[in-house]
Amino acid sequence: MYEAMMIAATGLQNQQRRLDTIANNVANVNSTAFKSARLDFKDALYTTGLVPMFPRSPEENQQKGHGLMVAGVGRDWRGGGFERTERPLDFAIQNEGFFALENPAGGIVYTRSGSFHLSVEAAGTFLVNGQGFYVLDENDARIMIPFGVNQISVGENGALEFRIGDVVVGGATLGIHTFRNLLGLASIGDSNFEQVESAGVRLPALNAEIRQGVLEQSNTNLAEEMTRLIRTQRAFQLASRALTTADEMEGIANNMRR
Repeated sequence: MYEAMMIAATGLQNQQRRLDTIANNVANVNSTAFKSARLDFKDALYTTGLVPMFPRSPEENQQKGHGLMVAGVGRDWRGGGFERTERPLDFAIQNEGFFALENPAGGIVYTRSGSFHLSVEAAGTFLVNGQGFYVLDENDARIMIPFGVNQISVGENGALEFRIGDVVVGGATLGIHTFRNLLGLASIGDSNFEQVESAGVRLPALNAEIRQGVLEQSNTNLAEEMTRLIRTQRAFQLASRALTTADEMEGIANNMRR
């Protein structure tokens, strides 16, 4: 009976994790370029119930499971809708691709959120995001804005032009990248991701198109999340009922000894 209680407990624990994932998706329905997540499960380890009179082989003995466990957290990389803001430093990526940013530790992180700003520093004026991470060009260098620039434009290929009036005084190209396995990217919060070994090599995002004055919206589908929520609640109730039943059977067994 104790094992039955433990199996039911794994169901309760992991369905709670699924509820937390759904809650996070719903909470970020208005977050720029947020990508919704999905928790996937698999059967926990199966073992063979050995009986002395039978050979020690799975075919001759009962297979016994041990509940469920998390198989992984999948992320939906479908693009969200686009919201026009008319801000010249709001960029959105159409199709696949990520902006490259330099974090305070000097590492490179990647994001789909293109809400950028200008940061005036002693070393010059740089393009940064809302967290103060530097936006990087195609060579992973910080993008510096020449002094006096009053107009910044970007082409579909990510090429930036800096103008003073009608005169072009400089330019750069946004670093837009993708990865061989997007599901392998590690989420670090604020719609930022890190490249880890499971993501594979970094590649240029050849199909990416940059749109100016536009931000990508969250791709959370509230209808889908509500459906998952109902299914998760039902599974949670079932695991709870199994736990209660196991507890009652344990009580009956204890009373029989008396």
